[in-house]
Amino acid sequence: MDKAKPHPVFKLATELGPLLVFFAANAKFHLFVATGAFMMAVVAAMIASYVVTRHVPIMALVTGIVVIVFGTLTLVLHDETFIKVKPTIIYGLFAAVLGGGLLFGRSFIAIMFDQMFNLTPQGWRSLTLRWALFFFGMAILNEFIWRTQSTDFWVAFKAFGVIPLTMGFAITQMPLIKRHHLEPATLESSEAEAGDVRKG
Repeated sequence: MDKAKPHPVFKLATELGPLLVFFAANAKFHLFVATGAFMMAVVAAMIASYVVTRHVPIMALVTGIVVIVFGTLTLVLHDETFIKVKPTIIYGLFAAVLGGGLLFGRSFIAIMFDQMFNLTPQGWRSLTLRWALFFFGMAILNEFIWRTQSTDFWVAFKAFGVIPLTMGFAITQMPLIKRHHLEPATLESSEAEAGDVRKG
């Protein structure tokens, strides 16, 4: 079944919604209540994504699995370290997959972004490397913040810092994307090329 392209507002809501739930629950209650609420919100976001688009993005799926695993450990063991280190694990995993793929001549960024654009091979390699370094940097940043700042500060950063940083980085990659962008072949261009071949 073909997947529908989600509206940008819906996509943003499914990504930002669980983080806002996490922040609000932590502000009103405490981190453990917030963790449970965050887990439910992430699952709800994935279900909503599938219902609307018949598809769950690979990044959202991997993130959801890690959230459930580390959220459960946080609640069962009553240790907030697990939920705090969860972003480090996710960012590190993404960085390792992208970086490891490059070592074997593969670019997995297209799969991660559901092939939102069509680039030259050099474009894919450059974009993959940049995102691998970004995720690696975010993993280090998360470790620094949760180990040196208060829980409330870390939660606020997770809710209001991660999305702007990610969106800002994505915007800075647009020149590279435009420089290496490939226009998809159209029926008209294909017919014209075929006509040229026949004439030749």
